[in-house]
Parts: sequence; C-alpha cells; structure tokens
Amino acid sequence: MGDSAEHYEYEVVVVGGGPAGMTAALYSTRLGHNTAVVNRGGGRAAMMQEVHNLLGVTEETSGAEFLGVGQDQLESYGCDIHRDRVASCSRTDEDRLRLSGNGSTYEADRVVLATGFNDVRPEPPLPRTGRGLHYCLHCDAHMFVDESVYVMGHAESAAHVAGIMLNFTDEVDLLTRGNDPEWSEETGAVLENHPIDVIHEDVSGVQNGEDGWLKALEFEDGTVRKYKGGFAMYGAEYNNGLARELGCDINDDGTIVVGDHGQTSVDDVYAVGDCTPGHNQIPVALGQGAKAGIDVHFQLRDFPRDPSLLEEQGPVRDEEVPGIPDELLEQAVDFHTYGE
Repeated sequence: MGDSAEHYEYEVVVVGGGPAGMTAALYSTRLGHNTAVVNRGGGRAAMMQEVHNLLGVTEETSGAEFLGVGQDQLESYGCDIHRDRVASCSRTDEDRLRLSGNGSTYEADRVVLATGFNDVRPEPPLPRTGRGLHYCLHCDAHMFVDESVYVMGHAESAAHVAGIMLNFTDEVDLLTRGNDPEWSEETGAVLENHPIDVIHEDVSGVQNGEDGWLKALEFEDGTVRKYKGGFAMYGAEYNNGLARELGCDINDDGTIVVGDHGQTSVDDVYAVGDCTPGHNQIPVALGQGAKAGIDVHFQLRDFPRDPSLLEEQGPVRDEEVPGIPDELLEQAVDFHTYGE
C-alpha cells in the first residue's frame, strides 16, 4: 500500500499473506478483532501456475488469482492489508508486540507469523518453474503419471522421492548433477534394486517446447534425455528470523515449534503454514490458519467475562455489549444485507 512513516495499532497482526496467514486473518476479523495482514509479496503460493489438491478450486486457477480473491475477501470484512516487509520485532513497555516495517510500525496484542520458506534452487541450467521444474511431490506427482520424470539432488530426500515416483511412472531418473551422493549405503541398495537410473553427469542445457514446457535435458557427456518434468530436492530455507528475534523455540530443521493451534513458545505469538512442521500444502495451511484464528479469538474475546473480573468490575452492562469494535460491527451489518 506504500504506507510511509505511519504507526498502526491492531488487536491482531498477521505477518505473511499466503493461504495460512490470510486464513488466520479471515477468522480473527470475522470473529470481531481489528486485524491487519502485513505482506511483503511473493511467496510459494503466488508463484504457482496452477492450484492443485484444493477442493472447490479448479486447476486453471493460478496461485496469484487464488490469493487475490482471498485478499478481496479479507478487505470486504474489514481487515487491513499492508504491503510491507517486517524487518524486526520487539515488546513494548505495555507488553504489546511491536513490528517494524519499511517506514511503518505495527502494534498488536497477538501476532501470527506466516512467513513460510524458500525452496533451495539448484544451479542452472534449469527448466522453467512450474513448466518442468517442480518442488512439491504431493501437489504435482499426479501431473506425471506414465511420463518420463527426473529427480534432481544427491541427498536422502532425492533418493526417497525418486522411489516414490515409481508409484506414478516407470521412467524415473535420479540426477546428482556431478555431486557425490550423500545417501546411506542402505538407501543406495534400495536404489540398486529399483528401476531408477542414477545419472551423475551435470546438466548442460534445457530443451523446451513451444508451450514452454520441458521436452528434454542435455548432459555434459553429450547425451539428451527426454522428460515431461521433475522435482528438485535441495532442501528449504525457513523464514524464521522474526521468530528467533522474539525468542520462539526453533526445531533443528529451521521450522518454528508450535502447539496444536499454532501457539509458539512465546506468549501471544503464533506461527502457521510453511514455517512450521508438517506437509507444505494449501489445505493444511488453511486448517492451521483457521485453528490459530479461533484460538486468538478465545484469548482476546471480552465475553463471557471471567468470574474474577466480574468481582472486580461488576456485572456486564447493556452498553458494554456487543464486544465487536464499532467499525467492524458497521461493516458486518452492511455486508449482511440478507436480501434486503
């Protein structure tokens, strides 16, 4: 949004505008909490050529289109969207959470981190991402049934994925690209006993069709092998810098440690989506976002008032309800015309 030198205060701030983050914001907004999403743009979902495995969303929908509809939904309910990159975070003297972006700051009672991760890309030459180069086995394996497939990598994960792809096709090559294999002897024995060709020469060129899809890979020994597509297995770099700065526990693989509803080890801080352990799938991210948004509501909602507060503050007066902020109440009334 190009906000500059501005300070914003919310009940809930979500850092990250992917499926998990926007779902958390959707729930917290519709449950009556002033919410904002601070999104730097990009991300794995935004780069998807087609959305797979999402019930009710057909495959001709791109990731950018899917996220665009989500953003429109959020704004229609009263959630603010800021295009900004959060660079640091801290606690205020009032024990609120303060996020510092590029020229703007945001304060909140609860923060949801939905910062995702970046796939580690192999060195070029490479096929086009989404047109022969893929990273998500569970999303894209179905695309390669009975097709010739490669798996790039030289670690255990690459060997494992090559074996899994035999469930979909009988033409699987494992490309180490000149690197020494790092898999175990046991894994090596598994590869030897499955119809998987291990190719050690590096890739020297890429041949694409007129539609941009991969046709073949060229190798340094002069051979050419035809492929419909394949998977790069070089690991992930988790965007956990804000979580570390806040003191959240981090797993050995770089994911953020979370509870059943996305709670981190730090009070008032949640994490959802690809920056947490588990399957990196849109439906999973949606569920994580929903659970976190509901749990945030449980923590923030005003009513029913706790018995200890009733003793201190007395009975709830008529003028104190409903608990939803005025601006969200007005927007909800306008939103729900119910055919009027």
